Amino acid sequence: MKRILPVVLILCLLFCGCKGSDDGLIRALQLRSQLTQSNGCSFRAVVTADYGDKTFTFSLQCQSDKTGALSFSVIEPESIAGITGIVSGDGGKLTFDDKALAFPLIADGEVSPVSAPWLLVKTLLGGYISTCSDDGGFLVVSIDDSYEEDALQLDIWLNSEDLPVSSDILWQGRRVLSVQIEAFTIL
Repeated sequence: MKRILPVVLILCLLFCGCKGSDDGLIRALQLRSQLTQSNGCSFRAVVTADYGDKTFTFSLQCQSDKTGALSFSVIEPESIAGITGIVSGDGGKLTFDDKALAFPLIADGEVSPVSAPWLLVKTLLGGYISTCSDDGGFLVVSIDDSYEEDALQLDIWLNSEDLPVSSDILWQGRRVLSVQIEAFTIL
């Protein structure tokens, strides 16, 4: 009896611990299902690119279609406001008059800071969900953007309505981009 009781207690703790992550996984998969069955989403993104020695912050109004292709318009800072662009799995395109975006690439030259919102949507639609955990009332979903060895990892915070409010994009374990998400709406 003395030997059985610790085993039963450990099994109870393990099953209780799994319940939280199972619930989180179900919530994350429900968001994915809503997005894949919708016409896309729209949101405002405040993106911070971290180059180690300096950071750049800018705001975008974003809208994606049901395939994950994303169009954006720069809102802030005023010096680059009005620049628009489209990002998809096939590449991207910028449109501007007398202004230009000149952000160095991140993640060994693979990622442009303006692609952060597209990475968020692309990963929500089909990335590999590795973990789900609770962080003070927010569900944090860690998702790899691909199954490749050099995949980017996105830590995405979901609010009580299971909508994204924040994301960190990590490359080789280091946060290179962060995105604050406002007014996320599934279309």
